Amino acid sequence: MLWLSEATSPIVLIMKISQEMEAKFNDQITLEFEASLVYRQLAVEAERMDLVGMAAWFRHQADEEIVHANKFIDHVDARDGHVQIGSLSAPAQFADPSALDLFEAAFKHEQKVSEAIQNLYRAADEAGDFDSRPILNWFTSEQIEEESTVDEIIGRIRLVGDDGSGLLRMDSELGQRPAETTEA
Repeated sequence: MLWLSEATSPIVLIMKISQEMEAKFNDQITLEFEASLVYRQLAVEAERMDLVGMAAWFRHQADEEIVHANKFIDHVDARDGHVQIGSLSAPAQFADPSALDLFEAAFKHEQKVSEAIQNLYRAADEAGDFDSRPILNWFTSEQIEEESTVDEIIGRIRLVGDDGSGLLRMDSELGQRPAETTEA
């Protein structure tokens, strides 16, 4: 808050988030942390399959999900809200997955996150919470990119099928993702 003088009221420079929207953002924050766990588990599974490039790609994605959670945390905090991280669900376990299974699981989770962000956007509009639009616009664009990227990888895995050399080439390519591509 900014005080003009002792005799005046404070000028509030932030638009305080409503309790309803705070709760919805907290749910999204929890989902972003859950997404990180999903990607960590997928990295573990890829590593077990000796697909070290894919494992590295999944680890980068896991790190990026933490960045996403932090963006939402910063938004709630900047609007004088109280962040409460909820309970995290354990990621799905795999008995004997294929690379395709791993990326299909990633795609399914990205769709879940996209739907949650769309629902958050709808709730913000219904509540007249226009201050949330910039961050939600950013995340809407981000989710389009996330789903498109994973969908392309799935398509390429389907193209190579059971060709081990093709899968190893993809593994090598995915492992080339530089660490700095994870958003700051």
